[in-house]
Amino acid sequence: MRGFQPSPRPPGNPWSLKDPEGMWRWSLHKKVERDPGKSPALVRILLRELEKAESEDARHVIIPLLHTLMYVLTKATGITEELHRRTYAFCTKLLTLPAPYCTIALDCAIRLKTETAVPGTLYQRLVIAEQNLTNELYPYRERVFLFVDPELVSPSVCSALLLEIEAAQGQQTPEACMRHVVSHALQAALGEACEAGVLQRKLQTSSRRALEHYFHAVVAAVEQMASGPSPSREGHLERLKEIYCSLLGPAAAARGRCGACPSGEPPQDRLPSIPLPSPHITFHLWTNEEQLWKELVLFLCPRSQLRLSADLEALDLQGLLPDRELARASMLSTDSGIERDLPWGADEPPTPGSPEVEQARLKRKGGIKKRVWPPDILMPGSWDGPPGLHQRTGRPSGDRGLLPGVSRLHTARVLVLGDDRMLGRLARAYHSLRKRETQKFCLTPRLSLQLYYIPVLASEKPTASRRSELGELAAFLGRADPWYESIVNTLCPAIHKLAEMPLSLDTSQTVDPFILDAITYYVRMGTQPIYFQIYAVKIFLSDLSQDPAEDIFLTELKVKIQDSKFPRESLSPRRRGVAEGPGAELSVRYQKALLSHRTREVTVSLRATGLVLKALPAGDTEVSGSTHCPPTAAPETDHTCLNISVTEVVKTSNLTGRSFSTVTNTFRSANVQIQSQDQRLLTLLLDKDSCRAYRDVARFEVAPCPEPCSGAQKSKVLGLSSHQEEIERTKAKAKPLRMPINTFSGIVQ
Repeated sequence: MRGFQPSPRPPGNPWSLKDPEGMWRWSLHKKVERDPGKSPALVRILLRELEKAESEDARHVIIPLLHTLMYVLTKATGITEELHRRTYAFCTKLLTLPAPYCTIALDCAIRLKTETAVPGTLYQRLVIAEQNLTNELYPYRERVFLFVDPELVSPSVCSALLLEIEAAQGQQTPEACMRHVVSHALQAALGEACEAGVLQRKLQTSSRRALEHYFHAVVAAVEQMASGPSPSREGHLERLKEIYCSLLGPAAAARGRCGACPSGEPPQDRLPSIPLPSPHITFHLWTNEEQLWKELVLFLCPRSQLRLSADLEALDLQGLLPDRELARASMLSTDSGIERDLPWGADEPPTPGSPEVEQARLKRKGGIKKRVWPPDILMPGSWDGPPGLHQRTGRPSGDRGLLPGVSRLHTARVLVLGDDRMLGRLARAYHSLRKRETQKFCLTPRLSLQLYYIPVLASEKPTASRRSELGELAAFLGRADPWYESIVNTLCPAIHKLAEMPLSLDTSQTVDPFILDAITYYVRMGTQPIYFQIYAVKIFLSDLSQDPAEDIFLTELKVKIQDSKFPRESLSPRRRGVAEGPGAELSVRYQKALLSHRTREVTVSLRATGLVLKALPAGDTEVSGSTHCPPTAAPETDHTCLNISVTEVVKTSNLTGRSFSTVTNTFRSANVQIQSQDQRLLTLLLDKDSCRAYRDVARFEVAPCPEPCSGAQKSKVLGLSSHQEEIERTKAKAKPLRMPINTFSGIVQ
């Protein structure tokens, strides 16, 4: 167990791990899965190590150990009430630590409080949500969308991942998952009084109808007790004893685990294993930025419920649109506008569904279709919601019985594989989705969107500089979260090794898919997002007849000087005499980033051979996003700051003539405008993606990308004082759009 704990970071050096491939964690979980009787001992060891780390202030091991402990408690069945209470008490002690420790400890304490009173709740809710098992008491659904761009990831890697996913999920039938839920709930509640082997054999021979009956009975017993005002462990135990007796019969139930085994069989040395099925993963080849929105719509509304249209723009999303009474019917007024001229009874509104209302709807022409939404539903903070809260602590009683702040029954976990170029394409899709939601507004009320990233670089052996160049965001995530570095950043070699292995079409053998297990662990336990600022760039081409182009980037914008030149007629007379030299004469105007948040505009003219605008921090001490706050509460300086490196040309004169040398200058800015002052044109490369290059650029502007329609929430009230007007202007200020990527702990300072 100590082999996979991250060791302390030496000053000035990156995080060092005793096993960088993450095999120790996987081996530990597999050993416990094969022998569930070792779970209580492992929980005691983990608790002892956590208490030791807390007393010695060894915070670098708290989050890995806590995640490991919660994963074991979710899968285990023989955990006593005393161990549950000890774990809960330790999590409450961690609430005095700073973020992210207190944030993760609070999430664990909330789940443990329910698990202590009603054992088996975490396992049951996780399997029901991930496997889409239909029931009335817990309606939550989850799905993992795995996106791979075939232009950036080799076909062998795509095929290997697809085969591993299909091989693992081929054995996860709904009947098998229901058997796992029933068996786990009974063993977790009854403990040694449950004959696990006899129970599993009985469930194996049960018909589908009988299995569904016991499944719904167990789910009702667990959910009704867990969602009650004061859940009782004793009451829950009595309820499951009744189900256990009806399943095995009074005689078999009375024997208990210590009694004689049926048919004279010797007693079992170890408990039978109850696996935790991997989540439902759908594999997708990335085609365009609209694909993400279309797949999410199909997740909420399957194809069997869609009406006619092949274009998802025109879909009638059943159950997602508001009531028809909320729509405003536009009618042409023909009266004088004087109340006394109205006929008798005209001031009474017609009843809903009356012929007058239906006729008005049918005759509606040229009106503006307007729907009334809740006042705070368009705010950026309501987009993601509390990550993972709904599946673990939500009250499963429909829309009206949800916890405060939790209103989504579906969770889409979007996992992308690739390098920084893939993240740039994901950022464009995310921006397009947010922009579309301001018009259609069909996903936000029902869907919690969680984004995950696994770096996969090219299999051919590029230079070290090229690998580091395409994996800058993954390297930053590894510096921010050492557990992400250990579990996720080390998967790239294993994925390429899997692609090189010969294909095995024999699905009868049981295999332990390491990569799929690591992906599953990441999407389940990675609930702490790191927010990355998206930047908007407005591009003015040399051809004045073309409209300016608009685009966004996430990690980098690179500027190169072209050899082509302006037409000489387009140059001003005073610029034609500029002496030729390397690079181009540029005018740079930027807003300097100051800790005081004061606005300071700087304009300089210089000759440069290239520029690089990086959105990621350059060192460990800088952060690019708030870890545990919504995007609206994050510090502006850390989020909206570009690191701009300019390769400037320095001209020197000596006895031999003029000579030129280059020097790299770096400054930080939130907004920048750059224009070519001589005949040289510019080429822009966004997010290191050759498919997103712009040539013949004369001028461009970069600024933080605003949240779509974030300034539309300003209320127009007459008669405001100057102070109130200033507050309204502050509220109406466009909020920057940031894309969250989930990690295990967020940013560990």
